Formats: sequence, C-alpha cells, structure tokens
Amino acid sequence: MDTTRLKDKVVLVTGASGFTGRHAVQLLRACGAKVAAVTRSLSADLQDDHVTVHLCDLRDRQAVNRLVSHTQPDYILHLAGQNSVPASWADPVSTIEMNVMSPLYLLDAMRTLPECRAVIVGSRLKYIPVPDLPLSPPHPYSLSKYMEELVSMSFSAMYSQQMIYAEPGNLIGPGPSTGICSLLAAHVISAEQGKNPNPFRLSSRDDARDYLDVRDAVWAYLALLLNGEPGRIYPVISGKERTLGEIADVLLSSTKVQVPLLWGSPSSGPGGVSAIEDDSESCASLTKLGWKPEIPFASSIEDVLQDHRHRRSKEGGQA
Repeated sequence: MDTTRLKDKVVLVTGASGFTGRHAVQLLRACGAKVAAVTRSLSADLQDDHVTVHLCDLRDRQAVNRLVSHTQPDYILHLAGQNSVPASWADPVSTIEMNVMSPLYLLDAMRTLPECRAVIVGSRLKYIPVPDLPLSPPHPYSLSKYMEELVSMSFSAMYSQQMIYAEPGNLIGPGPSTGICSLLAAHVISAEQGKNPNPFRLSSRDDARDYLDVRDAVWAYLALLLNGEPGRIYPVISGKERTLGEIADVLLSSTKVQVPLLWGSPSSGPGGVSAIEDDSESCASLTKLGWKPEIPFASSIEDVLQDHRHRRSKEGGQA
C-alpha cells in the first residue's frame, strides 16, 4: 500500500493511548505523518519528536472545537470510545455520551475543514434492529454503537463530509487489551507463576468469532483514510471465524504448565449477542483498496502471550 501521501500530513488520532491507538500512532510515525495524539491523560508511550500529545475530553464540545482548530488536521482517525459491555450496563448514559456525542462533535468541528478525511471506528457488536420486531438491544454498548453509526453517517451525508465508517470485529495482538485472548493469556501467565488456583470461566468451546490482529486493522484504517469511499461502511475483519476452543488450544500449546479452565455448555441461540450482517463480501471491499490480513492467527496469539510475559516480568523487576 502506498502511504507516501501521509508524509508530513497532520493526522489527528483520538484514543491514542489505547490498545489500537498505540499501534496506529506507531504506524503513522513510520509513514512520516505528523501525529496529533489525543488522549485524556499523559502516556509515556506517546512521547516522541514526531508526536504531539493533546489532552482533551472529547465529550466537551468546545474543547473538541479548539482541538480541531488548533491542529488543522488533514486526516482524523477516531478510535476513542467506551468499549466495555459491563461498564455500559453500569453507566449507560456516559457510554452513549462518549460513543455518540464525541464523533458528532468531531464531525461538527470538521465542517470548517472540507478537505479533511476522517475514519470513524465503530464495532461489529452494534445493535441491528429487526424490521417489524420491537427494539431489543442486548446491552447499552451495542445500542451506543448503533446510534454512533446512524448519527455519524447521517451528519456526514447532510454536510457532504469525507467520512468513512469502519467496523472492526474482535481485535487481538500485543498491548493492553480487555479482549478474551488477552484475558486468557494473562491467566496462562498467572498459572505459570503459580498465582491462580481458580479456573478461568469460558463459554462453549464451539463459540466462534472473527479475530483480526490489531496491527492488520490499523493498516486497514490507513487504507480507508487514503482510499476509502466517503459515506460508506467497511467491515474490518479477517473473514475467518475461530472458536474459543481453538484460541485456548493455541495458548495452551505455548506453555508447559497446567492451566485450569472451566467450559460452559454450547448455546442454543445467539445468547444476547447482536445480529451480525452477512460477511460474504466484507473482505472484498477492503481488498480492492490494497489491504488484506497479513499476520497469521497463531502468530497473533503467540505475540499476545509474549507481550504478557514481558509486561509481567517488568512488573516483577519494579517490585
């Protein structure tokens, strides 16, 4: 993929200190972009001569206006959001405020920059209403992502903005993540250190999801920033589902200790997970833009495990 158009361009990245954000900042730096990294708190990982860190609460409309006016971005990659289902149950209003109003404030501020291109990153866990049936989102998080897509797509269309909407599935890879692969890897490391006698509870071995390496996802976002069609929704997925059993087997094959797991029974239905749209042509749209997944699934899992081992050893050295 040709990324020369990013050289010396200002790319505003929200959620820059998060799991995906850190990888995005690193890749954009490598492409020669001037990164305006937006975060709510300072992070040592973002300190770099080619990165300008901006502290901003994206729920503050005036603060977002000042941020965009000051940075004058050529591109915006919006990764910030509240992505925890349990947290969305505890505080649904804040979840909707963060996931719906923040991108809306960004798009509103972008109206002064008609040449600016933006990728708003949503989620494949969004709620999808079923025609002729009562509205029944499984949790506030899925509702917030449905609302985010609806508001972002509508606002962008009304003001003819260069906004592309990305929908990643389950992202895995090294870094601080609360995804199932990272949680299970942490459990494996605890078992290696003899710290967790209790089994890790999992649903059925047969439960399957699409898993994509976060580093491949970041490349997809760059492809969308450069070549995506404004006003279009792009699924960002590997195109191949993996079961929880497969994930556990790959992780357990990388350790010599016994790791206690507790499996649930196979579910007879969707179990409260949002309906997912047909993925038969999902990968083709991004492939046409010069992107495809490059990192093998087993390598991603191994990198997650090694990252946890590295971070745990650093914590032990600092004790």
